[in-house]
Amino acid sequence: METKLTLRVDEKLIYRAKVYARKSGRSVSQLVADFFVLLGSGAEKKTFEVTPKVKALKGAFRGADFNIDNYRRHLEDKYR
Repeated sequence: METKLTLRVDEKLIYRAKVYARKSGRSVSQLVADFFVLLGSGAEKKTFEVTPKVKALKGAFRGADFNIDNYRRHLEDKYR
């Protein structure tokens, strides 16, 4: 039996959900229903194994000065 559910959600989030639903060929209602199914399945507790290559990167950027402006400059230089 299907029952109507009313949710209060930020307009921007609703827009993003509708765009995603359209791209995936589903309705927003189906996306929400699929999410609710996942809540009881334990899927959110799934862990992933970290590969040795990723483990080797741990701490590689310690002390580095990262900010969005530096990254944008990097991308501009890279794709000129």
